[in-house]
Amino acid sequence: MIWVNGTLTAEDDAALPVLDHGLTVGDGVFETLKTEHGEPFALTRHLDRLTRSARGLGLPDPDHDRVREACAAVLAAKPLPLGRLRITYTGGTSPLGSERGTAAPSLVVALGSANPRPETTAVVTVPWRRNEHSAVAGLKTTSYAENVVALAAAHRAGASEALFANTAGRLCEGTGSNVFVVLGGRLLTPTLASGCLAGITRRLVLDWTGAEETDLPLEALADAEEVFLTSTLRDVQAVTRVDDRELPGVGRVTREAMEVFAERAAKDGDPV
Repeated sequence: MIWVNGTLTAEDDAALPVLDHGLTVGDGVFETLKTEHGEPFALTRHLDRLTRSARGLGLPDPDHDRVREACAAVLAAKPLPLGRLRITYTGGTSPLGSERGTAAPSLVVALGSANPRPETTAVVTVPWRRNEHSAVAGLKTTSYAENVVALAAAHRAGASEALFANTAGRLCEGTGSNVFVVLGGRLLTPTLASGCLAGITRRLVLDWTGAEETDLPLEALADAEEVFLTSTLRDVQAVTRVDDRELPGVGRVTREAMEVFAERAAKDGDPV
């Protein structure tokens, strides 16, 4: 079942107008949440980021109560053991082109099944750059085409994720993840000024492990003792290959981050 602008409907019957601005020009924002047995994780933090992203695009603030109602309806209709809950909020029906119309924003909430992530994975770096000076830097918008291209390149190389540098050549983020490295025993991750998304899992790992934010050259991946990714569905996932460089199994710092995150997340499903 999918919730579309106030109506819960079957997947095959769910529809938006073909002139919705999210479809025609990517004028929309979204959030993806992990759900377990019908319960979303960190919903409050995700709704707060949805609002920040909407404001960054100049969209009206989403109604959190309405979004919560939509999430609850979808989850009650299909309480999966492990799910991917997607909240999409767009500029609504608009004229063709970049100018918005006067229609209200569109809100869609959908749920799909998810598979448990492997404990380790491989990543590749890609030649395309994140623009940390972009008007939408740091916003979780529906304009994901460059991520589609980069992720396809990663899959062709036998990896599950692609990592970007920014225009200054500094390590930034993955297509749908944040990246942490261990250098000299210190757990580090790029600052938000790099242009990376303010990941929910990233923030929790920072708060719960004492990791540090700092500027990192892309070359830090070649020197790192350990590397791991964070995201809503990965949680904390160790990286054992970066391009052609093999890394050991799950390192000590990464293992500690995994355990701390799992323990804290199990105790509080909506950490604020």
